[in-house]
Amino acid sequence: MGQFKDIRPYRDDEVEEVVNRLLGNPQLLDALGHIRHRGVPSCLRGLLRPFVGMYLRRQLKGVNDVRSLQMCIAPMLEMVIAKTTDNVTWSGLENLSSDKPCLLLSNHRDIVMDPALVNYVFYRQGLDTTRNAIGDNLLGRPYVADLMRLNKSFIVHRSLTGRKEKLIAFQRLSAYITDSITNGHNVWMAHREGRAKDGDDRTDPAILKMLFMSHKKEGRSFSEMVEMLNIIPVSISYEYDPCDARKAEELFQRQDNGDYDKEEDEDLRSIIRGIEGWKGRVHVSFGKPVDSSLDTPQAVVENIDQQMHQLYKLWPSNWLARDIAMKQDNMDQWKKNFSSEDLGALESTFKERLESCAGNARDWFLKIYANPVFNRN
Repeated sequence: MGQFKDIRPYRDDEVEEVVNRLLGNPQLLDALGHIRHRGVPSCLRGLLRPFVGMYLRRQLKGVNDVRSLQMCIAPMLEMVIAKTTDNVTWSGLENLSSDKPCLLLSNHRDIVMDPALVNYVFYRQGLDTTRNAIGDNLLGRPYVADLMRLNKSFIVHRSLTGRKEKLIAFQRLSAYITDSITNGHNVWMAHREGRAKDGDDRTDPAILKMLFMSHKKEGRSFSEMVEMLNIIPVSISYEYDPCDARKAEELFQRQDNGDYDKEEDEDLRSIIRGIEGWKGRVHVSFGKPVDSSLDTPQAVVENIDQQMHQLYKLWPSNWLARDIAMKQDNMDQWKKNFSSEDLGALESTFKERLESCAGNARDWFLKIYANPVFNRN
């Protein structure tokens, strides 16, 4: 595992040293102080560091391996879920084999919550949590990288610019994922680079080509790789996206200006908004293993996307967005599942969110929610 040292999650024997490093990191203490004490002016937050440090030490007392850390995190995640969702449900776990690890290729809407919710399901079902892929573009601050790697995340080097460096990095990533699954670890990975900000879940064939790199080097066929990795599509459905208005504005800016300039720490703010924002109901669907007879990246992509679109649980927010976008006001079948009172409340909530979005970005706001309906057809 020495060849993977700079990308792999931290091992049990490294946890104590990393935790001690985090406890002395002023940037982390300031970030936690911002989250816990929003009303305090930024100029005074430095004064909170000792108190935040005491809180963090108390929370992490007795943490000396990865499992104890995750047991410490679990109540915090449960609290987030209780505060920001109506409930979290799941289906399709019977498609996972107890004696054959898998690569969970998931749709991607939220930087942190997507893998967290999959692992919440695993935790609730008494299953070992997954190793999770995370892009190095989100790890600009060393304490963020430490936090993610403590929680079984491994690093995907996306910021490399040289062709040779990229090739080497992707070959090593392919080898690491294969090594993880061969040694009994389930792996979670997004099915494309970056979030599907427009709600249109489409698997990138480049992901399959990257996964094949180490297998091709070992002389395996593409079908043998599919069989070995045991690829399971995952579809995560949020009734409401806490970042919907910001995503819509970005999409409009890209359409209107051909580009979008991120603000400083925008990714960090998206992480915080995604964690703390209201999500309504959430459903996690696990599909069936991809057929190992499929022997090309495109054939596998089509299988994954077909499953992902069918597995996606459509909420009233999706149907309402479709109706508004298509300028339909007829009595659709989906409306028959609700009383007029409940339907009125659902429409009111969705329209309030729509109206909170800048007017020039509202078409994109509607697409974010409507695209899963269009993909179902």
